[in-house]
Amino acid sequence: MIPFPRHVSHEPLLVTSVQRYGRTALSGAMWMMLQHKVPEDFVIATGKVHSVRDFVEKAFQHVGTTIVWEGENEQEVGRNKETGAILVRVDPKFFRPTEVEYLQGDSSKALEHLGWKTKVTFEELVKEMVDADMELMKNNPNA
Repeated sequence: MIPFPRHVSHEPLLVTSVQRYGRTALSGAMWMMLQHKVPEDFVIATGKVHSVRDFVEKAFQHVGTTIVWEGENEQEVGRNKETGAILVRVDPKFFRPTEVEYLQGDSSKALEHLGWKTKVTFEELVKEMVDADMELMKNNPNA
């Protein structure tokens, strides 16, 4: 079995992943903004909504594991469908002080003024992040 972190809510990992993969997800947006004649603010987003649950399911699916969810709220866990082992737990310390139920970025201004649109799908980004983390864990299991 491939080793995989037991707890998904790991703040440094999330920050590192966003920094590492933001480049892929943005795919030229920063360069286009710098080439724009007038300095402006642009939202760079896919326009699609994905939950942490979506990310977790896709990430485990990529390594051949199906997650089934049990419980509710802070007692919810994600179990390996085949073994029953708990692989995901909710950690309240990572809740936002004021939780926002729905977040969706609108990058229509970037499309209109810069011609930018995302080229990386959610599934591709999850796969790239998981592959990189798996490689990191092979080279440094304590990372």
